[in-house]
Amino acid sequence: MAPYHPPPAYPPPGIARGGTTDGRAIASLLTAIAGLALGLPLGVPGLALGPIAYFLGRSATGRIDGSAGALGGRSLAVSGWVLGVAATAIGAAVSVVWLVVVLVTISAPPV
Repeated sequence: MAPYHPPPAYPPPGIARGGTTDGRAIASLLTAIAGLALGLPLGVPGLALGPIAYFLGRSATGRIDGSAGALGGRSLAVSGWVLGVAATAIGAAVSVVWLVVVLVTISAPPV
């Protein structure tokens, strides 16, 4: 039979946990989702909310990187600014489509 070895006297290392999630990261992601949801059917809200989400996400990323682990949510911030760019592009495309539809409708001869 093997000899018994008692466990070490020190506690095991804890799981490294990031600090609280940065509020700008959450706001960036929510703004980007709203920009996508409203930009797909209407266009203009995507143009308005997309850049806001982008700048909130970039700001949150800088704050999180500079906090030395005190703030968390970097993936939320990056997702927010990437989706903000997508919301801006989709909003611009849908706005152009709506503009063409309105101009064709206005310029059509009366029946």
